[in-house]
Amino acid sequence: MARIEMQEVAHSYHGNSQNLEDYALKRIHMTWEDGGAYALLGPSGCGKTTLLNIISGLLAPSQGAVLYNGKDVTALPPEKRNIAQVFQFPVLYDTMTVADNLAFPLRNRGVAPDAVRERVLEVADMLDLGTVLNKKAAGLTADAKQKISLGRGLVRSDVAAILFDEPLTVIDPHLKWQLRRKLKEIHEQARMTMIYVTHDQVEAMTFADQIVVMYEGEVVQIGSPEALYERPQHKFVGYFIGSPGMNFMACKAEGAIAHVNGAAIALDAALAEAARKASGKLEIGIRPMHLEVHDTPMADAVPAAVTFVEDHGNCRIVTLALDGQTLRARIPEGQTVPGDKAWLRFPPQWTRLFADERLVA
Repeated sequence: MARIEMQEVAHSYHGNSQNLEDYALKRIHMTWEDGGAYALLGPSGCGKTTLLNIISGLLAPSQGAVLYNGKDVTALPPEKRNIAQVFQFPVLYDTMTVADNLAFPLRNRGVAPDAVRERVLEVADMLDLGTVLNKKAAGLTADAKQKISLGRGLVRSDVAAILFDEPLTVIDPHLKWQLRRKLKEIHEQARMTMIYVTHDQVEAMTFADQIVVMYEGEVVQIGSPEALYERPQHKFVGYFIGSPGMNFMACKAEGAIAHVNGAAIALDAALAEAARKASGKLEIGIRPMHLEVHDTPMADAVPAAVTFVEDHGNCRIVTLALDGQTLRARIPEGQTVPGDKAWLRFPPQWTRLFADERLVA
C-alpha cells in the first residue's frame, strides 16, 4: 500500500508549452492517503485519465513529481511502481480459462501454486465467478469479462494501489450497484489505496470516502459526498453534484440584500459581510431541495412564476422564473405545488454566495 503525493504536477500534450491553455493538467498538488478509497470525478476531457496515467507511470508529467511513500517515482515505469490498473474495457486473455486469467499476475511473480489457488478462489468468490472458473474467457458476456478484469486487479494483495479507469462502463445498469458495493466491501476488508475514475456522481458517492472533483484540468475540491453537496467550493461542483444541480443567479449585493434583477433576497449578517469584501462576478447559489416554494405570500419570500412541473414519483421538480432567471426546486411528496405563481424563500443557512465561481466563505 502507498501514500501517493502529487507535487506541483502539470502536463501538456504539446511539449513544454508556455500557454496555460495547452495543459491538460494545471498544477495538481495533493496527497492520496495510504489505504484511502478515492473517486476521481469530472466530465469527459477534464483530465481524469491523464492524472491516473501519471499516477500509474503510463505517462510522465511535463512538470512536477510523483512520490510513493516519500520516494520519487516520477521516472519509473508502471511495473516498478507495484500498482494494479483496471481499464474501461476488459483486458484479459481470451484463450485462457477464468481461473488462469486470475492466476496469471500471481504466477508471473513466482507465487507458490497452493497460494495462487487459494487467492484465485477467494477473488472468484468476491466477484461471483466461482461457477465459471473453468470456462474460457472468450465465451463469456461483457459483464463477466469485466469482472475478470477487476479480479486481475484485485488478486494481488501486495500492491501499492489499485487504479480503476471507469471500470463499469460496459456493465449492465442493474449490475453496477452490486459491483460498486462489492468493491466497497473489498476495500473495507483489505484497506488498499484505491482510486476510481468516473464521470458518474452516483458511482463516486457510493464507492469513495473522499471525492476529488476535476474541472478543466484542475482539482477544484476534495471532500466527502456530504461536504461536496452542502458546501461546494466551486460553482462547477455545485452544478455537477446533485440532480438537479445547484441553482445559480447573478446578483449585486447591497448591505444585507442580494438584488437579482428586480428581486431582493435577504442575506444573513455573515454572508452580507463576506459579500461586501468579495470582488468579481457575484452569484447566489442554492440547492433545489433547500429552495422553499410556497403558495401564499410570506415574509422574506419573493414572487416567481411556475413554468413547468416534473413528477418523479417520490418528489416533483418545479421549474420557476424569477425576474428573468430560471430556478428549479425539489418538492417532496405530499407538499402542495403552487399553480401559476409561487413565493420563494432562500433559507440563510442554505444560501451560498460565489465570486468568480469560487465560494465566498
